[in-house]
Amino acid sequence: MPGAPGTGGNAPHLPQIASDPEAFARNMARAFEEGGKALAAYLRPREEGSAGPEMLAAQTAEVMKTIGHIGEYWMADPTRTLEAQTRLWGQYLTIWNNALRRTVDDTPQEAPDTPADKRFSDPEWSQNPMFDALKQLYLATSRWADELVDKAEGIDPHTKAKASFYVKQISNAFAPTNFAATNPAVLRATAESNAENLARGMHMLAEDIEAGHGTLRLRQTKNAFTVGENLATTPGKVIAQNDICQIIQYEATTEKVLKRPLLIVPPWINKYYILDLNEEKSFIRWAVAQGHSVFVISWINPDERHASKGFDAYMQEGIFFGLDVIKKATGEEEVNAIGYCVGGTLLAVALAFLAQSRKKPPIASATFFAAQVDFTYAGDLKLFADEEQIETLEEDMARRGYLEGSKMATAFNLLRSNDLIWPYVINNYMAGKEPMPFDLLYWNSDATRMPAANHSYYLRNCYLENNLTGGRMKLAGKTLDLGRVMTPVYNLATREDHIAPAKSVFHGSQYFGGPVRFVLSGSGHIAGVVNPPSRGKYQYWTGKDARGDLDAWIGEAEEHKGSWWPDWQSWIETLDDRRVKKRAVGGGRLNALEDAPGSYVRMKS
Repeated sequence: MPGAPGTGGNAPHLPQIASDPEAFARNMARAFEEGGKALAAYLRPREEGSAGPEMLAAQTAEVMKTIGHIGEYWMADPTRTLEAQTRLWGQYLTIWNNALRRTVDDTPQEAPDTPADKRFSDPEWSQNPMFDALKQLYLATSRWADELVDKAEGIDPHTKAKASFYVKQISNAFAPTNFAATNPAVLRATAESNAENLARGMHMLAEDIEAGHGTLRLRQTKNAFTVGENLATTPGKVIAQNDICQIIQYEATTEKVLKRPLLIVPPWINKYYILDLNEEKSFIRWAVAQGHSVFVISWINPDERHASKGFDAYMQEGIFFGLDVIKKATGEEEVNAIGYCVGGTLLAVALAFLAQSRKKPPIASATFFAAQVDFTYAGDLKLFADEEQIETLEEDMARRGYLEGSKMATAFNLLRSNDLIWPYVINNYMAGKEPMPFDLLYWNSDATRMPAANHSYYLRNCYLENNLTGGRMKLAGKTLDLGRVMTPVYNLATREDHIAPAKSVFHGSQYFGGPVRFVLSGSGHIAGVVNPPSRGKYQYWTGKDARGDLDAWIGEAEEHKGSWWPDWQSWIETLDDRRVKKRAVGGGRLNALEDAPGSYVRMKS
């Protein structure tokens, strides 16, 4: 079909007018009305004093101050400033000349170094000269901004890394795809639906700001899930609880079970059912089927009553409480333990604490899922953990006694904003479409708060000061030494992890005193862990001891197709494969308090 004049003969034609002007006008009025509701939902808690601007102001000041250091370098020398501006304007001139040539020649004038970018997958971005030029201008400006940070001299590495991160976030936010007037797919939808998409989108925006009590609670999935009904459905019972956790024991499905029970320590930053999403993807259900007597810590979603609960409380009232419950329920003195993410960090701390005793530790083996014990290479999350930012966060937590779950969720989403933020902004609020139901993203949005004392201790002792592997961490009256931990360790890293980078997990392996089996899984922080054998996805690598350089280790490692779960099971059975008659829940000594998944996991932020 011929294109519009001046767009090239083969360019697709963007509708310029609505098919029903009256319907268009009505829908635009609805969109403005819903936009007003969204603004009111944003302003209401601020007018009532329940949501102050202090934290946002401090964060904005931090961004401006950091980027200001880069600006100072370039502005300090007029010649340097002119050269930087000239580079950018030269690129703009080339793009403009290419766009003018497109009015005569249909051939797209792509910049030779433009990488594939799924944000610009719509054909209009390459076939329509206007949109092609807009894309090229944006990409050139983004690259130029990155280069300004990269080439700035005399700036300390941490500040430079922060500036690079902030500049990328700003670039991502200002992509032309994120604005209705410069997104061809949104323009088409607006014309074809007579702006019905914008009316629906603004309605969802108002709902999501209202749900977030004045901040945007970005919906990443359709709400088609209920914990205990189609998530976290492995049969079990809550057999004990205290102020910060419930202990769940799952019902055996095999006649014989491994003599050593299995205790799982999940992160409290998210809820435990990432390991029990559904029947197919549930690690917990699979472990039960392999003959494990599985016990899981389900952390409470804390509030102001838990403000003083620190790392020591989570160790003693979490892990040690769980060990006591398992002993009562099974009579066993030794367990296998798993720690996921920050739950793994806590497990390592507990192992170091137990290693101070002359007694044989009750944890006979320790498995770490994407968990860090050393934070030298902790990745972009480390950018949020310098002294100034921690102090600001501590001041905010002191007002409530906890960190809002939405703030940690936002930090995680920012690490992959082009995957976890902006596509949903476009889909939901401009295209006016409900996101698809996705159990993983439902779990991701089921945020948890964090007690002030616990989170402050974690940030300072791990990200800021790296005290655990430095032999400086003090907890419950003891100075911890990870080198005294002789417990056999299975240390799993995931290759594309942006939360616990594989390099960081690999580096941490050397600090344990006992034997460590390092395994690298394909994919990322979640999919690399939650990868059941039945799906036949991804791969994992095994090799020699985790020493030296990760890339060199990978170069010599053996690649295996599929899930690492059977490899872990073999490792567990190599340590102790004794089996006993299956155990009843509670062992006749502890009564069930309620059915799994329990009430703590259902608490909302």
